[in-house]
Amino acid sequence: RILEYHATVAGNIKTDAVPWCSSFVNFCMVHAGVPGTNSAAARSWLAWGKASKTPPDTGAIAVFARGAPPAGHVGFYVGETQDFVLVLGGNQGDKVSIVRYPKARLLGYRVPK
Repeated sequence: RILEYHATVAGNIKTDAVPWCSSFVNFCMVHAGVPGTNSAAARSWLAWGKASKTPPDTGAIAVFARGAPPAGHVGFYVGETQDFVLVLGGNQGDKVSIVRYPKARLLGYRVPK
């Protein structure tokens, strides 16, 4: 399934042993009929669509820092607590799941134009 996710981005990725969060989001967007970023880079979503209000509506794209740039993580906003954002995404524990990320790592929310 991960290779199917990668098929929606550039780069001809032929292994599931590389980060796939952005490929998962691109796969979801393609199947929803919305153009994605065509990139396996999580931070590519920061230039996609338009900025969203905060807090965003459920389903907005949430982009996070992970380590030093250009590393990052991306998924779909599900909700939040005082300190965390709940995200439905791929490559979270090597599966599609809902995980919480510290708000301090949030780079931005994006929605389609």
